[in-house]
Amino acid sequence: MTTLPPLAGLTVVSLEQAVAAPFATRQLADLGARVIKIERPGSGDFARGYDEVVHGNSSYFVWLNRGKESLTLDVKSPDGRAILGELLDGADVLVQNLGPGAAQRLGIDAPALAHRHPRVIPCTVSGWGTTGPWADRKAYDLLVQCEAGLLSITGTEAETVKVGISVADIAAGMYAYSGILTALLRRATTGAVSAVEVSLFEALAEWMGAPATYTRYGPSQPSRVGAQHATIVPYGPYDTADGQILLAVQNDREWRALCTAVLDDPSIADDPRFAVNSARVEHRTELNALIAARLATFTTAAAGAVLDEAGVANAGINQLEDFLEHPVLAGRGRWHEVAVPGGTAAALQPPADLADVEPVMGAVPAVGEHSDAILHDLGRSPADVATLRERGVV
Repeated sequence: MTTLPPLAGLTVVSLEQAVAAPFATRQLADLGARVIKIERPGSGDFARGYDEVVHGNSSYFVWLNRGKESLTLDVKSPDGRAILGELLDGADVLVQNLGPGAAQRLGIDAPALAHRHPRVIPCTVSGWGTTGPWADRKAYDLLVQCEAGLLSITGTEAETVKVGISVADIAAGMYAYSGILTALLRRATTGAVSAVEVSLFEALAEWMGAPATYTRYGPSQPSRVGAQHATIVPYGPYDTADGQILLAVQNDREWRALCTAVLDDPSIADDPRFAVNSARVEHRTELNALIAARLATFTTAAAGAVLDEAGVANAGINQLEDFLEHPVLAGRGRWHEVAVPGGTAAALQPPADLADVEPVMGAVPAVGEHSDAILHDLGRSPADVATLRERGVV
């Protein structure tokens, strides 16, 4: 017997752009929810235009939008708002990351939704929160990284560096996803409907918890130390005879094993400069010199073998091409093909495995691909749809 996906039967309507909200709704689609993505007539979600590398589609859009139905709709028009209202009559969740004030102007903010569609769980993804001094301020991922202090601890002593992925967007998307699941559970068990709100800034602020706490109670904020860990030593990359390897020491057992197996001097483990992690952080330069001198005598493969034998965690420093061919992803069958306009694309299975449940991983939609079908389901005739299209409503 085929097991239904966990969210089968749930309908999500999403007025979404870019990364954060689409990332949240893609998780819901992977679990079987019907996600109706409302896009601008003509151009659609502006993330479609970020690049054209996947059979003419944007890499961002392909990653974020599988398994959704695309409805083009001018929600500012009276007819568009009426159609949106009809969709919400049958929906369970409304997700939106519209600009400041737009949800209120459209009558789909949480108070309005509670009045007109009381069963619908509203989820708002904003930049800085819908209240407070920055409620009307624009927010993009890198702006949020800056304001959260992430750039101040990322990079080298000489240069700040952004994180290489849209980490604020992704953090907000994951909290929106988990918040929606929590609200659905509450509605199912108590009947109460909770509005969900997540801001990019507060999502990333949560992820800044460790360096923020260290800064509040420690001597200073963590230093920028490139690919090394700011507050755990040794933890970072080292040159070998033919490349690089990253090693990580997290506890006293691993530290003593490193001193014996790599440094070939167990007494170093009790040297007052290095005996505890806080001392090793203070004397990072001296310790790194000792480790570097020894690892320079090993090939990368030999260093990995010695560290593995000693039980010291280590990793290769991969390029993305290496990641795409990683033996763990291949050996565990994590890559799957999904349909995209113009072809197919490889996509990773969602990381949370549920026993006896296969993720849906549906097709990536073309702009407005499902508009006719959705409108027909709402009772519009082909002639009605043609008229709406002529007037620019869909």
